Amino acid sequence: MATTSGRERILETAYELFSRYGTKAVGVDRIIAESGAAKMTLYRNFASKDELILAFLERREERWTRAWLQSEVEARADTGAGRLLAIFDVFGEWFERDDFEGCSFINVMLEVTDCAHPVRQATVEHLSAIRGFLSDLAQQAGIPAEDADAFARQWHILMKGSIVAAGEGDHDAGKRAQELGRLLLASRGVAV
Repeated sequence: MATTSGRERILETAYELFSRYGTKAVGVDRIIAESGAAKMTLYRNFASKDELILAFLERREERWTRAWLQSEVEARADTGAGRLLAIFDVFGEWFERDDFEGCSFINVMLEVTDCAHPVRQATVEHLSAIRGFLSDLAQQAGIPAEDADAFARQWHILMKGSIVAAGEGDHDAGKRAQELGRLLLASRGVAV
């Protein structure tokens, strides 16, 4: 049986804690205690808490954005418009889960107010990557390439707004955002 490296135990523990409680509320001492790793192991692998947060954000993009959201959306629909709308079906299921934790990229961005801070910049880049995925779907749906970024930004507002609404307790936020998405697609002449 393979053993998990100290770095991996620390990163996995940080992933779970940061996802659930945010990066400000979770200190390195808690991560060390819950991972069972030594403090020296943490600092040998991550020079600072900020480096650990950056690694967490990269893993979140791999797991949440690519392996979960994009994969689910692509499995549920074959067209760009269908995939855009499927985002809110996936979100609706997520909003119903007991472990719904909101968007870590938004949460961390709001925790780090210095726009020049590397962690803040990383969250903005990760959110931009999501918009890139949306822009591709928009073009597949027939939105002209020169308008795809603006459309993706509008769609992303629907996504982020539904996540915040779900955080407030609105379990139908995915359905509500999907209704608005249908209107947005129709306003661009996209049949759904």
